[in-house]
Amino acid sequence: MVIHMKKTNMKGMKKLSITVTAVVAAAVMALAGCGSGSGSGSSSSDASDSGAKTTKFVLGGLWPETGSLAYLAPPELAAEKLAVKDINDAGGVLDSKVTTVDADTSDADHADQNTSAAQSVLSKNPSFIIGPASSSVVKNTYKSITSQNIPMLSMGATSAGFSGLSDYFFRTVAPDTVQGAVMGNLIAQDGVQKLAIAVFNDEYGTGLRDTVVKTASAAGVDIVYGEKDTFDPTETNFSSIATAIKASNPDATLVIAFDQTKPLLKALASAGVDTKKLYFVDGNTSDYSSELDAGLLEGSKGTIPGVNPSDDFVKRLESTGVDLKNTTTYGAETYDGIILAALAAQKGGSADGKTIQANMAAVSGADSGEKCDSYKACLALLKDGKDIQYQGQTGIGPFNKNNDPSSANIGVYTFDKDNKPVFDHTQSGDVPTD
Repeated sequence: MVIHMKKTNMKGMKKLSITVTAVVAAAVMALAGCGSGSGSGSSSSDASDSGAKTTKFVLGGLWPETGSLAYLAPPELAAEKLAVKDINDAGGVLDSKVTTVDADTSDADHADQNTSAAQSVLSKNPSFIIGPASSSVVKNTYKSITSQNIPMLSMGATSAGFSGLSDYFFRTVAPDTVQGAVMGNLIAQDGVQKLAIAVFNDEYGTGLRDTVVKTASAAGVDIVYGEKDTFDPTETNFSSIATAIKASNPDATLVIAFDQTKPLLKALASAGVDTKKLYFVDGNTSDYSSELDAGLLEGSKGTIPGVNPSDDFVKRLESTGVDLKNTTTYGAETYDGIILAALAAQKGGSADGKTIQANMAAVSGADSGEKCDSYKACLALLKDGKDIQYQGQTGIGPFNKNNDPSSANIGVYTFDKDNKPVFDHTQSGDVPTD
């Protein structure tokens, strides 16, 4: 995962232009696999056969409010508030107001909190759960959620192993295989011949690393460090790693980590590694203006799955009163995930989990339908008995058979003299289902 900076500080932010091939998963951070069916045809019947029809839509939220991914919580929480407001202002779901129940999952280093947060939300009988953003946290929680026939959608879990994870697991972000392919091609196109990789031992980290290695190696790049080397996510002293990277004499270095990145960058600089020839991923493409000496990262590049939010959407997120802390990462993906679930309940005529699961693909456009770009507009079409294709903030394609977006975007950013990532260009690519 990674962070989108507010457009007031940068022109825009997000992804690359290269054909991408495989698919992904969240997040940073969690993993597993096995996919979802798409149709809306069975949804209503499933709900009525079970006798579970309900008009009360309870939205559960699992957020990284503490821990190494806490920087992602503000835009996600703002997106939740904005989505619920837009839904309720339009009349709610099945003429009832949406209510929410939230919990802090922290990060994968706090597995007990991952599970207790999930149980806390589940105890409130949610119709649908948005989050977690981390692949590793998803791995620790998805079984307890999906086993109760409650659909969940991750806005940031990019683990490639999550494609087809469960019929009840969805995501609005592309798998790491897509970002990894884009990054590998970017490195090769930049003329890098010898690449070092500093990566933490996490499913997100190693999975993304492996795709980059495969793509870059196929393009003739020599991996001089890090093809098998990793560091512990709890590591705080990176001097030996930085020394080893310097000794490998790379043309450039790829850093795959979360907030371990800050001390690692300082160690790399101290060891004499060229910090103007670094590559970052969504977990660490961030604003380092207050932590690093000016110009330290100038010219380095990063990739982020998803869209670069529009100025208007960022302003709407800010209007919720949540301090975004100059980050908009996964705000659009969170917002669209909630809107899609609400539309699925509306289409199926019930706010129970089975109905929502069975209609998610349909309202995303898997069965075609009339395009609409807001909950209010889509709701009006549904009430007229029409099929819809929600065109939201993310620009993703309809859910495929694995409950991944069928097409997705990867943004490429370049760091300026203030160590801030500035949007350069974006790439849309199809997400394979094999």
